[in-house]
Amino acid sequence: MNKDRYAILVVDDEESIRRLLQKELAAPGREIHVAADGSEAMAQLRSHWFDVVIMDLWLPDVNDLSLLIRTRESIPNVEVIMITGHGDVDIAVEAMKLGAYDFIRKPFNLDRLDLMVEKAHQRAALARENAMLRRTAGGESRGVRFIGNSKAVRDIQFLIDKVAPARIPVLITGESGTGKDVVARLIHERSPLADNRMVIKNCASLQKELARSELFGHVKGSFTGANESREGLLSFAHDSTLFLDEIGELPLEVQASLLRVLETGTYRRVGEKEERTVNIRFLFATNRHLAEEVERGQFNEAFFHRINAFSIQIPCLKERKEDLPLLVDYFLTTLSPDGSGGYRIVDNAMACILRYHWPGNIRELRNVIERSIILAENGIITERCLPRELVESAENGAGAALSLASVERQHILKMLEFHGGNRQQTADTLGISRKTLYRKLTEYAID
Repeated sequence: MNKDRYAILVVDDEESIRRLLQKELAAPGREIHVAADGSEAMAQLRSHWFDVVIMDLWLPDVNDLSLLIRTRESIPNVEVIMITGHGDVDIAVEAMKLGAYDFIRKPFNLDRLDLMVEKAHQRAALARENAMLRRTAGGESRGVRFIGNSKAVRDIQFLIDKVAPARIPVLITGESGTGKDVVARLIHERSPLADNRMVIKNCASLQKELARSELFGHVKGSFTGANESREGLLSFAHDSTLFLDEIGELPLEVQASLLRVLETGTYRRVGEKEERTVNIRFLFATNRHLAEEVERGQFNEAFFHRINAFSIQIPCLKERKEDLPLLVDYFLTTLSPDGSGGYRIVDNAMACILRYHWPGNIRELRNVIERSIILAENGIITERCLPRELVESAENGAGAALSLASVERQHILKMLEFHGGNRQQTADTLGISRKTLYRKLTEYAID
């Protein structure tokens, strides 16, 4: 689908106004959806992505600004235009303080409203673009890295490099927070489709009754509430990669339909007879044991074998604790306010991190480091900066202990390699004096 296409939601209890705006705002590249009240609007917001919402200030089931607040909470960067009466200026101004883009009074000038909608869309598109650039700068898009130097990480990197150029589906498994999404992005970035944007969907966020429509799209009138024809994720992902996270949450009946897409490269929108052809690289992820789900009849067996043609298992963090120093260094740099990485962690705090069992994996580690940076004094992270439950758990010996000396030795070696053997730069990065570094080199028999 054209990247300039966008959707508008009109929320008004007067059918004549809904019909008028649906007709007058129609233009190439626009999809116009309508809702008669707040409940219907929220249902639409849960199942569609809108750039612009035109909302009457007074609705049968909403007589305050709560719908505006809920709308902006539902869709990041959505722009809301309020429709008001002559006596509603004060509350309209309050709405703008809460994030509304603008307001227009009844009876309104359609040309002015059309211009307002276009400007609102441009603002929403710019905000999305800026957010994407921030994610890119933060390593969440191009240039994403899977941090670590353990054998497990080297094996994963090997598998990524081998499977990325192929068109075979890939199933990425592992506990929550282990970095399955990072592996998916790396596969996409190293594939022939890297120049096209990867489409991502978490299947756990799909409403069961709307899952098929979300994936395949639908035609107008195909089911109750299908007031307009709509493209699905398969259309958006044509000539690119579609990453379906938490695939174990996809309804069984939809799994069977998606299996056909994997096998034939064709699909139909809900209510449509004409078949469409798509060129999509599929990536899947789950924290479930799908083979066991198949045995219990809770996952489609044929679909499982098709998506499991090539699998990558991500180990939990407690199984690769030797990567912890590198991960800590990475987060200390990327999460520092100015990106300078001018933070260091004392040995006792690092020992707690090494002894902790990390049930939330890398996601939990990231949150802990982010919290510690906020609490750090003079750029130094001590035990007091760590969550109390982490320190207590580490002190009680939770999880498998790893030799701090062996991890420190490996970390020093890694930093020496990074700085090309320059000992002064290595000492500066480690936050220790050159004399201390020499002592540790002697202690750990590092030449």
